[in-house]
Amino acid sequence: MRILKILKNLLIYKEPIDPEGFEFVESSDGKVPSAEPSVELTKKEKTKKTPLSIEDWNREKNPDKQGAISTDLNINLSKIKEEFLVPKNADVVIREFKIGRKVDAFIVFVDGMADKATVNDFVLRELMEPEHFKNGFQGSIIDYILENVLSINQVNRVKEYENVVQEVLSGITALFIKGCSESILIESRGFDKRGVEKPSVESVVNGPQEGFTEDLRTNITLIRRILKNRKLVTEITKVGKKNNTNIAIMYLEDVVNPTIVEEVKKRIKSLDIDLVIEGGMLVQLIEDNPLVFFPQVLSTERPDRTVSLVAEGRVAIIVDGSPFVNIVPTTFFEQFHTSEDAYLSWYFGSFIRVIRLFGIFVSALLPGFYIALTTFHQEMLPTDLLITFALSRENVPFPVIVETLIMEISFELIREAGIRVPGVIGPALGIIGAIILGQAAVAANIVSPILIIVIAVTGLGSFSLPNYSFSFSMRIVRFFFIFFGAISGYFGISAAIIILGGIACSIKSFGVPYFAPIAPKTKSGPDILLRGPLWLQKERPDYLNPLDKKRMGETPRGWTKEKEEGDK
Repeated sequence: MRILKILKNLLIYKEPIDPEGFEFVESSDGKVPSAEPSVELTKKEKTKKTPLSIEDWNREKNPDKQGAISTDLNINLSKIKEEFLVPKNADVVIREFKIGRKVDAFIVFVDGMADKATVNDFVLRELMEPEHFKNGFQGSIIDYILENVLSINQVNRVKEYENVVQEVLSGITALFIKGCSESILIESRGFDKRGVEKPSVESVVNGPQEGFTEDLRTNITLIRRILKNRKLVTEITKVGKKNNTNIAIMYLEDVVNPTIVEEVKKRIKSLDIDLVIEGGMLVQLIEDNPLVFFPQVLSTERPDRTVSLVAEGRVAIIVDGSPFVNIVPTTFFEQFHTSEDAYLSWYFGSFIRVIRLFGIFVSALLPGFYIALTTFHQEMLPTDLLITFALSRENVPFPVIVETLIMEISFELIREAGIRVPGVIGPALGIIGAIILGQAAVAANIVSPILIIVIAVTGLGSFSLPNYSFSFSMRIVRFFFIFFGAISGYFGISAAIIILGGIACSIKSFGVPYFAPIAPKTKSGPDILLRGPLWLQKERPDYLNPLDKKRMGETPRGWTKEKEEGDK
């Protein structure tokens, strides 16, 4: 019964009763007059209080873990040892000492997460130096230390144990002082991380050769280095009750629609899960319709593409530990766009996109069309070609659907094996395995030579798609068309197109229709299917409802205006 319910939800999608966020509002005549935001407020939203801060939200989610820091240093030391399971936990370092040889204190940090040179040279040495305290403590000891002693670029003061524990686990060093009800958090992160390397999935010929890494701060820096804008906002929150993964939300304050930002933060803060290790796990938890196999969140490993999408009015979600950044909202047409399209001349970019569109249709439809043609519609083939098809399948003992599934499954196995085999053996295994398997299958009269060509062209079409998740979707859709083509030929393929088109048109990505700006039709620049000239893309996509719709002036190429005036 559960399987039937899932299939029903896939085929018949119903809009939620109280949709939140913004959406396109149709007039009575069925036309879409504009893409202005329409926020439907439920009764709960109308009485909703001011949004909670991250600290308040943590306090509300974990009330049993909250506790104010004591002025008694021994109580604080016992509490920290209890929280970190010391001495059982050998990774946690607690160093007791006297500040200026006068005041008892201790620091706590995690070995391997904190930089020992920073702790030794800029924390312990500075705090234990008597010269810094020869005139005594003027005012509050914490204020005096922050203003006159610590030469660290980033320090913070907190009053609760839970905040201390979470920050220490992130590589921060915490300082506790006798008689103080606050702890000083000192920036000391120094764990090993991978350097910036070339993108391994979204490689380009013309364009930057930098990709994201697994370090959150490095990824944020890569984005800020390209987008040097004071309105670029970075909000950091935590997800996961066990691992407390840091997640950064980046957007342009003066461009993005605030409704999108609030929706993203609401979905992330509402998650109740133990572990979120990678961005792909987060996507499964926040996407609009997880039962649909079309990607509703765009993942990219390129900082330049992330910047271009954020500048259009989208939100970037960066998960600590993931070399991919998730962009919301997204549409169907952005799945086959690449950053290289903007770096090439518009006619080169358009040509490449035509090739990719052809690859989409070939990857999804070619095997299904082949089965439908050879099984139900032989009269559509020219006589000579029909004879060639018949001779090639003369000794094959299986129906077309069976031999197609044999080769498709074999091709998928070879592809998966090529990915999992380590080193340079993987690509060689894929190529050699496909050649040997195809020749052996034809020689054994298991499949026809024409089917080998069909499967090979289908595989090439799927490899031409730049987005890995979208390529996976097309691989699933391919089997969908194979079965429908085997059932009733071109009529079945037509029915499959209608079903899949209805599913795709019914889903949304954070309030934006998946087939925008074509269905529904909205105003957009010449960058949907084909890549128009750069100087004609004067406005941001209207379906995003950005605060600033213009991205360039009326005359982007100002020198041409001066030239025209000079000619006059």
